[in-house]
Amino acid sequence: MIEVERVSRSFGSFTAVDDVSFSIRKGEIVGLLGPNGAGKTTTMRMITGFLDPSAGKVTIDGMDITGDSREIKRKIGYMPESAPLYSDMIVEDYLVYVARMQGIDDAGKVSAIAGLTGLGDVMHKNIGDLSRGYRQRVGLAHALLHDPEILVLDEPTAGLDPNQIIEVRNLIKEIGRTRTVIISTHILSEVEMLCDRVIIISRGKIVADSPTGELRQRFGHRATLRVQLSGCTPDELGKAASSIGGVAAFTAEEGDETVSTDGTKCVLTAGVLSIEGERDVRPDVFSLVKDRGWILYEMSIRSNSLEDVFRSLTTGGEES
Repeated sequence: MIEVERVSRSFGSFTAVDDVSFSIRKGEIVGLLGPNGAGKTTTMRMITGFLDPSAGKVTIDGMDITGDSREIKRKIGYMPESAPLYSDMIVEDYLVYVARMQGIDDAGKVSAIAGLTGLGDVMHKNIGDLSRGYRQRVGLAHALLHDPEILVLDEPTAGLDPNQIIEVRNLIKEIGRTRTVIISTHILSEVEMLCDRVIIISRGKIVADSPTGELRQRFGHRATLRVQLSGCTPDELGKAASSIGGVAAFTAEEGDETVSTDGTKCVLTAGVLSIEGERDVRPDVFSLVKDRGWILYEMSIRSNSLEDVFRSLTTGGEES
């Protein structure tokens, strides 16, 4: 449905999006993930036709966004971050005004969208008097009024309190049952809860594109094992750990201070073992420590999260 082919966008000498390609099928909910300034918003603005690519091509249902922009925009609902609204207008009047601007004459359309987005209780209020959560709902209602096939949401829960975030997420899930949805965000839990697929952008380039459930397996280690012990140096621990099957890497960490068995203070050697595969390496680590005569103070395993994958792929990202 959406094809982005080798798209770049520059602002003067600065390249915000650099040779990006991906496709999105009808009915997918896709998270466009990246650090602040990674190029997410610029990419979304090109998909919606608000910005022309400096190079490459964006097509929606086979139509070039630059040549058939009016027809394509009828297929797209776009809610930018902090959606611009007329704060001195009553919610109902604003939505009626937007509907008329879009050539929608159906009187029941506004009330239907208001019901879908949970605005029924505030239709009589000025937009400027609404909470940020309700203003986000008004922006979403605006994006949905012309019944678009594609919904593009830029940071839809930015600035909301925890209750508002849950409400807006539930609303997006409901809307996503019948539409293609692209969500730009840097909130990792939001992606895991809402999206079928994740595209991660860093410094204007795609660094990962995967179904959400497979992202950790494809782009990160399965788990990490943190150990603290005495009787060896970090180099000795790292060298010994590398001999254990399933340990892919070792990273030394600052160890805690403790009191040893003879009553003297000592600083423990600490490190994190990155684990690949499904094998539990803890018995091997315990045996290794015992055989070497070291003393084990801590061994704790943690399954990798999307945050771990995100950090490993985007460390060093710049503002754009």
